[in-house]
Amino acid sequence: MGGHEYDEGHTIAGWSGVAIATVGCAGLGLGVCGWRPGLWLGAVIVVVAALVTWGLHLAGWGKPPGPRPEAEWGLRVRDTAARAGHTGCLGCRMAGRRGEGAAGRATPGTSTAPAAPAAPAAPAAPAARPTVSSGAPESGPSW
Repeated sequence: MGGHEYDEGHTIAGWSGVAIATVGCAGLGLGVCGWRPGLWLGAVIVVVAALVTWGLHLAGWGKPPGPRPEAEWGLRVRDTAARAGHTGCLGCRMAGRRGEGAAGRATPGTSTAPAAPAAPAAPAAPAARPTVSSGAPESGPSW
């Protein structure tokens, strides 16, 4: 995008979803003001906005999580990696797409090494028996 120093994430999927959701929010607002069908109509339109945004993202008109290279900042640039899925993307995971790094590459804070076998558990200690009071009054009220 001209004049920007960083990726703002403007995409066809994002703008389409915002435009449709704005119409849905206007319907919800009319419903709150007294036009009863506006509540249901607005809620349905907001759900449609989410589904349209998700569908466009999966079709390559969205963006992966995180910053993109500067060459991909344009609004009309299609994401060619969307078919395989984006690593760390909830929308792609919901669609069954795991991303190119899901099988071989570890995400930050995880390891691809096999887990060490668990140590055998120690035998459980017998449960402690409750102690009998010495007859001295306890602190606090005695109701």
